[in-house]
Amino acid sequence: QVQLVESGGGLVQAGGSLTLSCAVSGGTSRINAIDWYRQAPGKQRESVATINNFDRTNYADSVKGRFTISRVNGWNTVYLQMNSLKPEDTAVYYCKTSVWIPTKVDYWGQGTQVTVSS
Repeated sequence: QVQLVESGGGLVQAGGSLTLSCAVSGGTSRINAIDWYRQAPGKQRESVATINNFDRTNYADSVKGRFTISRVNGWNTVYLQMNSLKPEDTAVYYCKTSVWIPTKVDYWGQGTQVTVSS
């Protein structure tokens, strides 16, 4: 059983920065990648950034050059550094991972709210 707990959200002005954290516990040896997703009001949840076992990263076009995903101590903590924030970045941000045991099981955190004021 993998547990994911996000923190670090808050209210920030446009152009500001925030760093989100995803604390990971339980079953980390089965993790190959962790994603950050976000969901704005009235919109579908979307993938924002991914980091895998080889520290390869991938970003949505809307955040490239502004957001950076990283990890510390294996899968203990995954960060999302967000710079040059825009009002359209306002959303609930979630971290997510999938493990195969042997079928695929998705684990999500509870989410953290990010609000960017104009």
